[in-house]
Amino acid sequence: MTRGPRIVAELGRPETPEETADRKAESSRVYRSSQNVRNLVAALLATLAVVVVVIFAVPRGTPPAREPIDVAAVAESIAASEERTVITPEMSDGWVVNNAGIEGNGSVRAFTVVYAPAAEDERGFLRVAQGFDADEAWAARVLSGSAPQDTVTIDGVTWDRYDLDPDRTGNITVALATDAGTDTVLIYGAAGEMALEETARSVTDQITALREEAE
Repeated sequence: MTRGPRIVAELGRPETPEETADRKAESSRVYRSSQNVRNLVAALLATLAVVVVVIFAVPRGTPPAREPIDVAAVAESIAASEERTVITPEMSDGWVVNNAGIEGNGSVRAFTVVYAPAAEDERGFLRVAQGFDADEAWAARVLSGSAPQDTVTIDGVTWDRYDLDPDRTGNITVALATDAGTDTVLIYGAAGEMALEETARSVTDQITALREEAE
């Protein structure tokens, strides 16, 4: 017995050849669209897997701690190359050395040591600079043209004392300056009076020695 054309429930009659072709084309389109979505999801998952591998599989070590700077050794080397006496500040354990070396300001070269608080939650810094054969205006140039307010005597050494505006001087709030023979020693930064005086005391004997050398 020959079976007649299939009646489509939605139409209530058999499909025409054109309707059959349209239905198959739509089914193909839907299928291809679903495959594209699946392929996209698969690609995203593959990319995510690669990222996870990179994050967790690549070895990650803590950077090695920076070697501490031996101020005395640096000063000795510079003293030998400059053929002159170079001061060696000695700070308490509350400070660490960030840098030590020769810096220039105009025509004056200076051996400069930069200190920072050892505690990570503390702020501030101190610089000790020995200006070689510095002229009288060197300290003022370093301190953005500032002039001393008064003098203070620490361990028998008289220092010019500065109270500074950090907005003008680049965060420098205090400074001390004194002659050391033909050189000038300048201590400056953002720190309290106790730290400033401690630093000055650490170079008292060396300043006295430089003055005696110049006589």
